[in-house]
Amino acid sequence: MSNTKQQNKSTNKALKLGRIAVLMGGNSAEREISLDSGEAVYKSLKKQGIDCFKFNWHFDNLPNLWQQKFDKAFIILHGRGGEDGYIQEQLTQRGIDFTGSNAAASKDCMDKSISKDIWQQHNLPLSPWVLAEKSTQVPAVNFPLPWAVKPILEGSSIGISKVNNATELDDALLLAWKYDKFALIEKWIEGDEYTVAILNGKALPAIQIKAAQGFYDYDSKYLANNTQYLCPCGLTSEQEKSLKELAMIAFTVIGAKTWGRVDFILNKNNEPYLLEINTVPGMTSHSLVPMAAKSSGISFDELVLAILNA
Repeated sequence: MSNTKQQNKSTNKALKLGRIAVLMGGNSAEREISLDSGEAVYKSLKKQGIDCFKFNWHFDNLPNLWQQKFDKAFIILHGRGGEDGYIQEQLTQRGIDFTGSNAAASKDCMDKSISKDIWQQHNLPLSPWVLAEKSTQVPAVNFPLPWAVKPILEGSSIGISKVNNATELDDALLLAWKYDKFALIEKWIEGDEYTVAILNGKALPAIQIKAAQGFYDYDSKYLANNTQYLCPCGLTSEQEKSLKELAMIAFTVIGAKTWGRVDFILNKNNEPYLLEINTVPGMTSHSLVPMAAKSSGISFDELVLAILNA
C-alpha cells in the first residue's frame, strides 16, 4: 500500500472515532501507575492521528470533564473510581461511550469477595477464604496457614500481607483495613504466578511471573528491574490451552467485556487457582497486557486501537 493510501486510511479511521478523552490519574492508591499508563495510551493515539486529549482526574475536578466535548472515553484509571464501576456509571448516565467493561461488571470484578462468590457458583478453582470486617469479630479461619490477607477493593497487590503465623494476623488485617473496611483472608497457595490477558474475545499467550524475592507485590510489579516475565510461559501447550480456557470462562461469567487480565497461581502440581481479574490493566513499560499482545504479533499501537474500537 502506498504512503498516501495509508495516510488516507488512518485519517478515515480517526474521523470515525471522533474525539477521545483519555481518562487517567484518579484518586486511588494506583494513581501514579494510571498516569504512566494514560501517558502511554495518549501518545499512541496522537501518533496514530486520533483526535484526543488527556484528562487527569484528581480530587474533585471531575466536573471539568463534563464541560469538554468528546465522543468516547478511553478509561485507563486503575483502582477505585476507575475499575469499580463509578466512572463507567457516570459516563453511561451521560450517554458517552467508553472502553472496557460496563459499570456492573466492573464493580463485581473489583470486589474480590464478589468475584469469588460468582466464580464459586460456576465451580471454578479457588482457594478457601473468609471475609473480615473492620470493628467486628474476626471470623474463625478453618484452613491451614499460610494465609494471604488483602483489602477487597485494591489492586496492584496494595495492602497485601503473607501470614505465616496466626499471631501475625492482627497486623495484616490492620494494614488491609487502612484501604477498606473489608479484608479477605484466604489460603496462600504456594506455587508460580501466571496471568492471561483477554482481548476482544481471545485469550493472549500466558505469562509466568517470577519475583526476585518474596511474592509479586507492588515493588516487584512497578519498581524492580529483576522481576522476570516469561512468555512463552514454560507450560506445555496443553497446560497453557487449559489455562487460557479457564481465563476466558472466568472473564465471561463475571460479565467482563473487551479487555482485561486474569491472574492465577499454579500450585506444585500445576493446578490453577484464580486470584483476581483486572478490567483496566496497566499499560506501562512493565505491564503485562502489552507484553502478551507483543508475543501475539500485536504492537502497542495496534493494541490501543483494538481496545478503543471494540
